[in-house]
Amino acid sequence: MFVAVAYRLYTKDKDGKRQLVEEATKEQPFQFVSGLGMTLDDFEAQIAGLEKDSQFDFELTPEQAYGQREEERVIKVPRQTFEIDGRLDKQYIYEGAVVPLQNADGQRFNGLILKIGDTEVTLDLNHPLAGQTLVFVGEVADIREATKEEITATLKMLTGEGGCGCGCEDCGGCDEHHHEHGDHCGCGHCH
Repeated sequence: MFVAVAYRLYTKDKDGKRQLVEEATKEQPFQFVSGLGMTLDDFEAQIAGLEKDSQFDFELTPEQAYGQREEERVIKVPRQTFEIDGRLDKQYIYEGAVVPLQNADGQRFNGLILKIGDTEVTLDLNHPLAGQTLVFVGEVADIREATKEEITATLKMLTGEGGCGCGCEDCGGCDEHHHEHGDHCGCGHCH
């Protein structure tokens, strides 16, 4: 199914207070093809039974979302890993930056730079929302059978071929550079 949703994503603390983290508007909804692993399984399960214009308000525990924060996922790597010709590209490599990484198996993931030392860089590989209870409030903008073209474009995007296929002018079609540096054009494919 092709699904487009407008929502507000909040984190909820132990006192029940909500903090807005992300918003997908009706003008630029979050769009995905169900069943392809583009979203959290429990998020998709909550949306699956709804119809167009249906409202939703549901909560996902850390276990249903991004898991608990794990201290062993904070690692140190040699500073030279991020250097080119012995220097850091300070436009992209700085404390607080999210950087794209790849393991020996070719799996891609992001890391948050916590500290840059003289010889090591400390990275947090936990998802930024790990350990958080998430609250999604919104409505279904569209839900229908996905076209063959939408499925093909989604599969290409998931395998890293040809960006997301949105063709938006803000980012040149969500090219690899934008995805690697955490920028999103708001087309709805880049979440």
